[in-house]
Amino acid sequence: MGEDSLEALDPISSRPDARLRFDQRILLLALAAGLPATLVALILLWTGSYTPKVQWTLTVLIVGVWTGCSFSVRHRVVLPLQTLSNLLAALRESDFSIRARGASGDDPLGAVMLEVNVLASTLHDQRLGALEAGALLRTVMVEIDVAVFTFDGTQALRLVNRAGERLLGQAAERMLGRTADEIGLGACLHGLSPRIADVTFPGGSGRFEVRRTTFRQGGLPHQLLVLADVSRPLRDEERQAWQRLIRVIGHEINNSLAPIKSIAGSLETMLGRDNLPDDWHDDMRRGLAVIATRSDSLSRFTTAYAQLAKLPAPRLDDVHVPELVQRVVGVETRLRIRIDAGPDLTIRADPDQLEQLLINLVRNGVDAALQTGGGVRVGWRHEARTVGLWVDDEGTGLPNASNLFVPFFTTKPGGSGIGLVLSRQIAEAHGGSLTLDNHADHAGCRASLRLPI
Repeated sequence: MGEDSLEALDPISSRPDARLRFDQRILLLALAAGLPATLVALILLWTGSYTPKVQWTLTVLIVGVWTGCSFSVRHRVVLPLQTLSNLLAALRESDFSIRARGASGDDPLGAVMLEVNVLASTLHDQRLGALEAGALLRTVMVEIDVAVFTFDGTQALRLVNRAGERLLGQAAERMLGRTADEIGLGACLHGLSPRIADVTFPGGSGRFEVRRTTFRQGGLPHQLLVLADVSRPLRDEERQAWQRLIRVIGHEINNSLAPIKSIAGSLETMLGRDNLPDDWHDDMRRGLAVIATRSDSLSRFTTAYAQLAKLPAPRLDDVHVPELVQRVVGVETRLRIRIDAGPDLTIRADPDQLEQLLINLVRNGVDAALQTGGGVRVGWRHEARTVGLWVDDEGTGLPNASNLFVPFFTTKPGGSGIGLVLSRQIAEAHGGSLTLDNHADHAGCRASLRLPI
């Protein structure tokens, strides 16, 4: 209840000239309530035919009872209020162990006492939960291997965990209260967030993920800075990527060099003979043809690698989805493709790259469908803030989905193994995603492309 409401309920205390306390006003009200009966009794006593001794004795008795009852009323009203005041003071001091006796819901005063007891129990549980959560948070802050810093509005350091101390090579006592520039974190409080940056600190250097956010404490804005060393995970990912790439490249090169080496050795042996066979020209021609074929294969392989490594950034323009799908479907002539038309949508994308992506998906779907005599369907739909395009085929499905996006991995004879990798790069460059999954209820595969609208 607000201050205005309290003043409205208590007009006497709202006057500047009021000097009586609450207990004094209760006492005066009790005296005023018994005054008429006391006066009537005294008038009847002193106007009747009583002796002076009886009159004075009864007068003292009547006045004593009157004043005693008035003070008893004052005590009965003030004592519960004092008890409530002590309980609330204990709650204010975070002492939740005190309870009011005689609290029950049978009378209004007991109901108030009961509610205060319930409030004390609730505050006790909340304080205990807050203490446990705070202890857990402090433990996590100390043990986590991520540097955490908090700064106030003046960029003065207010909190740092153990990882932050190791990163900056200083104890928390020496850094607290100093500005971000003084401890070498000024640049981290500016720029994009999150981002990966190459930074050097007294306790270590490398690539760090910089995350920054704001929060309020005591009504004032603060900044939370989190620095995570991602050098080792990035190196592990990079090493695994190189291992996969070298494994595929080595497989492709060996597939070309092994027959070239074998045929070259056979031709050299044949030319070293004293008597050449009559058909040595044909053998020479066939051997050189195989060498030329495998050389062309290596040339196509290196060209495909260059195409994969030099994908330009998308140039965004308005792309009408129905027209794009019709154009892509018209390119494929080996099989009639069914279109499940969706809503009339226009998105911002690179039309050339997006068309190449869909051509790759449709071509893969047709290749799979031709093996089984099935069909291919293409469609799109509106999904929240994205557009979902899909290509369904009725082929044999995906034998091994884990290697689909490994560069140069292919299951088709003569395939380059970069179509899906290039398609996923195009999708991610547009802020979207590309997934391939087998159908659960029938044979075939669905390629799902999601792009932001």
